[in-house]
Amino acid sequence: MAGPFYAALATYVLMLLAYHWHHVRRFHMTVMVAVMAFDVAMPFYLVATRDWGKRLLADGDILSFGVWMHFGLIITLFVLYAIQVQTAVQMLKAGAEGGAEIRAAHRVQGKGILVARALVIATGAILAEPTNPA
Repeated sequence: MAGPFYAALATYVLMLLAYHWHHVRRFHMTVMVAVMAFDVAMPFYLVATRDWGKRLLADGDILSFGVWMHFGLIITLFVLYAIQVQTAVQMLKAGAEGGAEIRAAHRVQGKGILVARALVIATGAILAEPTNPA
C-alpha cells in the first residue's frame, strides 16, 4: 500500500521544485501539468486496485470523518487546479508586457495548491490500509 503514497510524495517534491523554479517556464509547466494528470489518474488507479466496497460499506468507513475530509480536500484540490489552469491561460495570453495582477493571483493559487495537496497526501496516508494488518 505504500506505493501510491511514495509516488504522491515524489510528485509533491517535483511540484515544489517546479514552484521554486517558476522562471524556467518549460520545466514549470511540464511538471505542473504532469502532476495534475497524475492526481486525476490516481483515484482511477486506487478504485481499480482496492476493494472499496468492503472497506467503505462492510467495514463502515463511509461514515468516518477522515474519509469525508479526504474527499473534500480532493475536490478542493481539483477546483484549485481548474482555477490555476484558467489563470495560466490568461497569463500566456497577456504575454510579458502585462498581467502583474494575474501573476500574483497565479502565485497565491499555487501556494493554495501546495497546501491542499500536502493535506490530501497526509490524509491519504492516514486512511491507507496497512499492507500486513495485525
